[in-house]
Amino acid sequence: MADDIANTTEEARFIKQTRNFDIQRVIVKIGSSLLTNNGRGLDRTAIYEWAKQIAKLHKQGVEVLLVSSGAVAEGVVRMNLEERPRKLAALQACASIGQMGLIETWWSALIQHGIQSSQLLLTHDDLSNRSRYLNTTGALTQLLDWRVLPVINENDTITIDEIKFGDNDTLGAMAAAMVNADLYIILTDQEGVFTDNPRDNPNAKMIRQERAMADYLFDIAGDGGKLGRGGMLTKIRAGRLAAMGGCPTVIVSGAIDDVITRVVSGEAVGTLLTTNDEDKIIARKQWLAAHLRMSGTLIVDAGAAKAVVEHHKSLLPVGVVEVRGDFDEGDVVEVVHQDTGERIAVGQVNFSSRDACRVARERTEEFDKILGNHEERVVMVHRDNLALTV
Repeated sequence: MADDIANTTEEARFIKQTRNFDIQRVIVKIGSSLLTNNGRGLDRTAIYEWAKQIAKLHKQGVEVLLVSSGAVAEGVVRMNLEERPRKLAALQACASIGQMGLIETWWSALIQHGIQSSQLLLTHDDLSNRSRYLNTTGALTQLLDWRVLPVINENDTITIDEIKFGDNDTLGAMAAAMVNADLYIILTDQEGVFTDNPRDNPNAKMIRQERAMADYLFDIAGDGGKLGRGGMLTKIRAGRLAAMGGCPTVIVSGAIDDVITRVVSGEAVGTLLTTNDEDKIIARKQWLAAHLRMSGTLIVDAGAAKAVVEHHKSLLPVGVVEVRGDFDEGDVVEVVHQDTGERIAVGQVNFSSRDACRVARERTEEFDKILGNHEERVVMVHRDNLALTV
């Protein structure tokens, strides 16, 4: 923690400085605590105000994608429940009920400014499967080309896993990477990231800017609130995920007047989490290491395992002795040591399972004969897309 702080000067961390953004495309995420008017239904006044700010950017030619929480909380209110349910079926039912009011309100608020909007409900499975990921990217790109504003939300109604903390924070970060956004804005009920809980410590200072990968940020992050399931920890994690795609993140209070337009204009409100090329690689490796679902398995010999683990080399096809599973180019697979059966790494593979089988155990100079002329792929998994698990 001390090393991280030492790497960034007091001035850079705590002093207000004008930010220079070159923004063509921005993701805005708004949490439940802001949208639901402290549990008394959707705060339509606030939603219409944010829509007005978004409309200003839209008229300036900036493309905006909106990630909106609030479906479950709105469902809780509509069903007159005293608190958010804990059982998955009840949560999913609340999401189904509340989603109708949520999207209707956003559509009404945006159409007043001549902005067409659309609804896009996603699960993490949609974005971890390569073909679905590409289809989603294509749909979003088409909507933006048509000047339609996508309103994205986690599809809580059909998720089979327990609804997780901060799903929409993460979903917004994944959307930022998917569409190559220039900025990710997370609107929350706090002014930004502080050195300590400002509600308990009056001497807590707000961090104006910091590297998204600074480890000490996790040490000072807080827990989720009553209505939302996020908290500062998930927002910092989301900032790291956005950094993987080279997108900076601003965590800022949604209650600030004209907050969206002020952030985009470069005013130093909230906390800016920055990124650089080195951090992008670190963030990518962390994302890979945390990937829960593997699309396939590459069994490697001792020589390849040593090259990957000890010398941090890319995985070459010649070291792959067996290919298991059915996967596409770009999917995340596990790398397993032939002798020990231990998973040594996970990574994003450069070949489909069919082509991987064809080039396994083969040297690079044979690829043209096997796969056709002008084959440019020479590694099975590049070291920048490979995260060690040992």
